[in-house]
Amino acid sequence: MALIGSTGRPLGQSGSQPAAGASPYIKDATLQNFAAEVLEASREVPVIVDFWAPWCAPCKQLGPALEKAVNEAKGALRLVKVNIDENQEIARQLQIKSIPTVYAFKNGQPVDGFMGAIPDNQIKTFVEALIGAGHGGDDHAAEVLATADQMLAAGDVGEAAQAYGHVLQDQPGHPKAAAGLAQCYLKSGDLERARTTLQLVRPDDAGDEAVRAVEAELKLREQAVSVSDPGGLVAKLAADPNDHQARYDLALALDAKADREGAIEALLELVRRDRKWNDDAARKHLVTLFEAMGATDPRTIAARRKLSAILFS
Repeated sequence: MALIGSTGRPLGQSGSQPAAGASPYIKDATLQNFAAEVLEASREVPVIVDFWAPWCAPCKQLGPALEKAVNEAKGALRLVKVNIDENQEIARQLQIKSIPTVYAFKNGQPVDGFMGAIPDNQIKTFVEALIGAGHGGDDHAAEVLATADQMLAAGDVGEAAQAYGHVLQDQPGHPKAAAGLAQCYLKSGDLERARTTLQLVRPDDAGDEAVRAVEAELKLREQAVSVSDPGGLVAKLAADPNDHQARYDLALALDAKADREGAIEALLELVRRDRKWNDDAARKHLVTLFEAMGATDPRTIAARRKLSAILFS
């Protein structure tokens, strides 16, 4: 991305939204002052640049929401508004294809951004992440991670990934942020990128519960790649209930079909029938499932009780 120099003339006559002058944290930019108001200013605090136009309806929705969030940050970052109708050269250099488009700058470089009007909670996450560790440290990271976890649980994988990425940008190697981003890749079926993301975690944080959960989930996904369809395995077990390999494969197949409860029951039944089969394979696989789900998951708690009852009966 080309960065705009400090000299030049704006295209067209000057003009701005009235709201931009109402706050010390919000300014308008032209080609003449872009370098000072954005590139240089971002060496002190993050600068959000809002590319808009008077005829753009989504811009009218996004602009006030951005201004509100920036004002509430009370100087922790700034907002610069660029009317692309009057500053076409800036839009050309920064390759603005549609509006609204928002870029965030730190230390003179673009570090993040998004296109289109987004909900207020996502604007809040975007702003909080830009403020970063210097304005909240671990407490700030925890807030962003909590929001990201909620997004992921609600199925908003893209926005969750962006929030986890914000934390990693400010705190490289953060174990819970890396684990969360890896979970997003798992949700989208990209096992390789999930595996690569976990490599961002420092060795001394590799034992973090969230990291271990994703590692366990990765292991389960990799094992599920070569399993058969559950239907044929059910038929095998109907013919021979002591076909332990078929029961084990059925557990893998059920888990691959997102039936984790069914997989757990199949493994528990295998442990009940022959707990030592294949070097404790069923019990070990149950432990992997427990790690993937987490110690506090109700399914983990219930299955652990059943497993204990079988082992100590």
